[in-house]
Amino acid sequence: MSEPTVSKPPGRTGVFVSICVFSFLVNFGRIAFAPLVDFFIRTGISPATAGLAATAVWVGSALPRLPTGYLLTIVSRHRVILGMGLSLSVAAAFTALSPDIRITIVGALLVGLATGVFFIAANPLVSELYPERVGLAVGIRGMFSQIAAVTAPFLVSFAIVLGSWRLAFGTLAVLALVATVAFGGAVRRAELPDAGADDRDLLGAIRAQWRLIAAGIVFVGFTGFVWQGVFNFYVTYLGAVKDIPSGTATTLLTVTFAAGVPSFLVAGRLADRFSYLSLLLSTLVGFVCCLLAFTVVDGLLAIAAVSIAMGLIVHCLFPVADAYLLDTLPDENRASAYSGFSATMMLIQAPGSVAVGLLAQTGLSYTGVFRGYALFVALIAVGMAVLARAGRLPTGG
Repeated sequence: MSEPTVSKPPGRTGVFVSICVFSFLVNFGRIAFAPLVDFFIRTGISPATAGLAATAVWVGSALPRLPTGYLLTIVSRHRVILGMGLSLSVAAAFTALSPDIRITIVGALLVGLATGVFFIAANPLVSELYPERVGLAVGIRGMFSQIAAVTAPFLVSFAIVLGSWRLAFGTLAVLALVATVAFGGAVRRAELPDAGADDRDLLGAIRAQWRLIAAGIVFVGFTGFVWQGVFNFYVTYLGAVKDIPSGTATTLLTVTFAAGVPSFLVAGRLADRFSYLSLLLSTLVGFVCCLLAFTVVDGLLAIAAVSIAMGLIVHCLFPVADAYLLDTLPDENRASAYSGFSATMMLIQAPGSVAVGLLAQTGLSYTGVFRGYALFVALIAVGMAVLARAGRLPTGG
């Protein structure tokens, strides 16, 4: 007699697709400020102020993460995502209407606040929609974020050609509103998981899972700090040090992000099959090698080759780290503990770009800053490898 077929809960695909669309819009809102850094500098704004605009969106993305973790102990994940969609639409419209750089920085902060809410509510929900394939699920969601990162420099540049960079944020405001309506419809038709029903103690969850949270923060927070500085000043660095025109450098930045698109899918599948710690450590080592090579090579083809390799490798970090935490955290701690990790990690990442601007204004060369950043990640990799070998890190899964 054949075994009965277990039917999958209905409607989850629609919810997942809606979250992926939101993932695109949310990350576009964050990444859109990266190509604007060089544009602002060329219009007479100081490097530190221009870097602050890019930093503000990431600070904003960090600030609501812990409060959102608490909110999820009393409000369902899908309701929080609906509120986020409306907030993102309003924040994008505010940014589109900003009259000067100071108001633009405030707009960047508001856009960041909405994006921070999204990741805390959406990532646990995605892992719970497909608990048997956490790595693949978070990898696909992350791939949509990366597609946004790829298209953001082009779309912002296109908006500038049309007349103003503000057009990009006006469009984002409209699309975020449409996506919110679509997500609400998908939720009404779906049978959603109740895995987080017992997650009602934010601080208790963080205390219970502090070792795993700390490991995630070290892997993603400090490496993300470096990556923030590198990609936000990528165009400026190539122009100032490698004598590459701004348009070409922007294209190379797009290629770098494009190289990361398949990384999310591949890394997600690998995370379902192999040791999380081995994958994370390998990613850090590869990133260090690529960043050092980036400061050494000359010539358009060589720079493009290193940029592609760097994009492929560094973007493996994020789906593997998310799978490491979300797959390991128990249902009763998942969203709360993940918010503790995510909030701290983002606060550490956020100053990466403004730090480059400040160091450059003190007279330190961009090459010196990037090499120092590479050494910093190398020290992290060595330290975490020693701890892993000593059995001091959670293995995950």
